[in-house]
Amino acid sequence: MKRIFLLALAIALISCNDQKLTSINVSNIDELQTAINDSKAGDVITMKNGIWKDAQIKFHGMGTEQKPIVLKAETPGKVIIEGQSFLKLSGEYLVAKDLYFKNGYTPDEAVIIFRNSPDSIAFNCRVTGTVIEEFTQPDRHRKDHWIEFYGKHNELDHSYIAGKSNEGPTLKVYLNGNEHVNNYHKIHDNHFGPRPRKGGPKAETMQLGASTTSMTPSYTQVTNNLFEKCNGEVEIISSKSNFNNFSNNVFLESEGSVVTRHGNYATISGNIFIGNDNPYVGGIRVINTGHVVTNNYFYKMRGTEFRSGLAVMNGIPKSPLNRYNQVTDVVIAHNSWIDCEQPIHFSVGVNTDQAEVLPPSEIRSARPKRVIFANNLVYNDRFTSYPIKAYDKIDGVKFKNNLLLSNKNMDSDREDFTLKSISNTLGDELFYTPAQYDGKLYDGYGFNDIDVDLFGTSRNQDQNYIGAIIPPVSDKKATVDYSIYGATWFTPSTGNKDIKTHTVTNASEFMAAIKDANSEDIISLKEGTYLIDETIALAKELKITSANKDARATIQFDNLKTAFLMQPKGILHLESLNVLGTADQDLFRTEDKDMSKAYGIHLNNINVENFKSVIDASKSSFADEIIVNNSTFKNCVNGFLLDKETDDKGDYNVEFLTITNSNFDNISNEVIDFYRGGYDESTIGGILNLAGNTFINSGKLDKDEVLINTRGIVNVTFENNTFTNNDTKFTAILWGAKGQQPINNTVTNSGEIKVVENIELKLVY
Repeated sequence: MKRIFLLALAIALISCNDQKLTSINVSNIDELQTAINDSKAGDVITMKNGIWKDAQIKFHGMGTEQKPIVLKAETPGKVIIEGQSFLKLSGEYLVAKDLYFKNGYTPDEAVIIFRNSPDSIAFNCRVTGTVIEEFTQPDRHRKDHWIEFYGKHNELDHSYIAGKSNEGPTLKVYLNGNEHVNNYHKIHDNHFGPRPRKGGPKAETMQLGASTTSMTPSYTQVTNNLFEKCNGEVEIISSKSNFNNFSNNVFLESEGSVVTRHGNYATISGNIFIGNDNPYVGGIRVINTGHVVTNNYFYKMRGTEFRSGLAVMNGIPKSPLNRYNQVTDVVIAHNSWIDCEQPIHFSVGVNTDQAEVLPPSEIRSARPKRVIFANNLVYNDRFTSYPIKAYDKIDGVKFKNNLLLSNKNMDSDREDFTLKSISNTLGDELFYTPAQYDGKLYDGYGFNDIDVDLFGTSRNQDQNYIGAIIPPVSDKKATVDYSIYGATWFTPSTGNKDIKTHTVTNASEFMAAIKDANSEDIISLKEGTYLIDETIALAKELKITSANKDARATIQFDNLKTAFLMQPKGILHLESLNVLGTADQDLFRTEDKDMSKAYGIHLNNINVENFKSVIDASKSSFADEIIVNNSTFKNCVNGFLLDKETDDKGDYNVEFLTITNSNFDNISNEVIDFYRGGYDESTIGGILNLAGNTFINSGKLDKDEVLINTRGIVNVTFENNTFTNNDTKFTAILWGAKGQQPINNTVTNSGEIKVVENIELKLVY
């Protein structure tokens, strides 16, 4: 008995001793680095609450599966890492948790890196419960990543990642070397929050591999994540390696697609794509070989071509690694498209008609082959367009036992779908599946492996359900449950909940209100003239309007180079105002550098006169929206100068330029110069909507002799405009291959509206 007591006492003493060794509290970067250098398996290093500025943390250690080395915040979310900071992990079985990166940017290649050097790599390491929010470079063309995966069996989970606006994927997996292949990294239960539009390529939320390593097996697992408004570019996820798994994720109003860009044998299963009728939201784009696309659910998708619900591309014969390989040996089965306008596109990207301006290495003529499209469901009670659009022959696709339910008159002689009429309307119900299906399901090779539905309900031989869901659908699945994604301690900001109106009567009150107002507040101007002799710099969202819409206030700018200087996150709404300047002033300019985040301009019922330009945007600046309606621009030297991204890399200065029901009179040079250079099929912006406007006596000094210059812009609506007495050779030159056509325009004593089928551009790659 005595021996048992002594043994128990010894074990207790050892346990107490271990407990003392495993808790290390640190309050500055020097103490932290010392603790890391001295750490042993089982140690817990706790960072004191507070702001850690310029914290460049190199976390290296050798933990074990049972006793990892843990680096954590004293209180989740209360350790705020700012300035020029990063976290690097290397060694084995390390855990970093509950950190908050904001108000800064990395001075290195990434914010969180699973290696300390090429020879010091992470294995079995984990980052969890961490937030990276707007930790973006000052210059949007300065490339970095926020998370870089190296090594094997590393993990990112229950984290919130949002707000990257500079060049480079948010998260990237590297496979350069045997120590990084067959990695089985896990990326799960995260909330990838809004990624702003970048205005060009190289802005994916996630990139797994690269073209140079695209034939390499990765086995990265991307599961149970929420991707919300990931709008950086046309690819949300770019899979550039083999055997990756994308399952059970939710893509909510994200303007892009999951793309098997390079590499083969991806599994894309059980994902939910919610478009909510946004015309730019995409789904899945298929390239290369051997993919399995099953149990995916697409809801109210209106994207087309590259951004369609399902886009199966044409490839390039004998394609180099960095281009488009032919789609072969792909299974697309048991998916559902619900109230999608035209959900399924085959042979996307075929461009044989552009052979005169493209080299043979760019011609996508290799059609999909050995593709099985089976047991899929399309339900459509709102649209009359056919579910499938083919840009080339689709003789390499086998269609088996697909069902189309519609209350519209459709072509009854279809081989790709069985047609059935419905009388009901779905409304706003998120999940739908028919209560029964009396047809036969296709049971080809390997189809028995599709053994569960979207929600994990078992499929068996006695069931005969088509599409992604086996009925009934639980009421619990009616909405997206935000609470299960991301860091449990973090709630993203939802904006100003207490919007105030500041009423002013003179210029000094006006300037004070601009300074004191919170973002999204309103400044209301009483009738009168407000003489402003200083530049208004704006880095928040404001609305400036006349208090009385029938008696406009006038803002008069004097002795300035710039009236409004748009800074990152500056969004200005001007409404029912007269805005006057001089021929030496720009109404809007942007900062010449450090335009890290997008700005925006909204003009409604505005009278603008006597400026050097309406806007002169700097290189590397980017506006998410410039929207003009029911406004007048008179006696200005220039109009909208959005033409500084001339490196021909696919970038441009604004995503949405919308000008409607407005008048332009005596604009000396071009009214619009909107430029995107470089041939890059992955860049499908910008977007110009020019409708219902009048242009008079303009363009007489323009050297290019083009009144509306849209070179390289992909999406142009040009309709119901009137052009009278404009002294230019061309009113506009539109790009026919992109579907640009003038509609119902009236041209009198003005230049020709010319449609050029193909425009020769410099290759980006």
